[in-house]
Amino acid sequence: MHNDQPQPAFVLVRPQMGENIGGAARAMWNFGLDRMRVVAPRDGWPNPRAVAMSSGAGRLLDEAMLCDTLGAALADCTYTYATTARARDLTKPVFSPEGAMRDAAARLATGERVAVIFGPERAGLENEDVAQANAIITVPVNPDFPSLNLAQCVLLTGYEWRRQAGPATDDSVEVSRSDWASTLEIEKLADHYEERLEDAGFFFPATKAESMKLNLRNLWSRMRLTRADVQMLHGVMRQMVRWKERG
Repeated sequence: MHNDQPQPAFVLVRPQMGENIGGAARAMWNFGLDRMRVVAPRDGWPNPRAVAMSSGAGRLLDEAMLCDTLGAALADCTYTYATTARARDLTKPVFSPEGAMRDAAARLATGERVAVIFGPERAGLENEDVAQANAIITVPVNPDFPSLNLAQCVLLTGYEWRRQAGPATDDSVEVSRSDWASTLEIEKLADHYEERLEDAGFFFPATKAESMKLNLRNLWSRMRLTRADVQMLHGVMRQMVRWKERG
């Protein structure tokens, strides 16, 4: 059974070694976290090496959500953080692990659903992964040795969660808990705009099309949109297309 207290989901993207997945499960359980999501693990699932390394936290692996894509893993979330050891060209809020978990605790207390995304061991998250997150967590590591083991990164973030997750915050938020748009709703909005802009020849020249699309995805995920905002923006694009077709 899951711990009923609101908590972030920890999403492992394309993890490579079963030992690291097991170590991550163990680290999560150390700090009372039990919502693991695993995206496209290299060596398949379930992973016997992960179970062997989990040392008493095997239940987390039994109940982990297995997903083919990061988008599927984040579909029900309203705010997500991508962990990265290096600066990115993507404009997003940047948190320390401590600040991110303080922010996550405040969001969870108002009914939001949050997730922290961890990249594969060798190279970390790709820009395409980071573009899907609302914010970045940068770990202050030695610049001459920035590589951080997956399980260690999970442990560090879990420790900060435990420190920040006190009693429910008194902060209020101006929208009701069900009104923030989910990651899936934002993704569908991004798809809608990308398709229509493609039809309109917006992504030009072809050599810049991919980076333009990435920047546009990043813009959507950076904005806090309510469900009503998303519906309005769908309506704006539909009306512009209708207007053009009439003309």
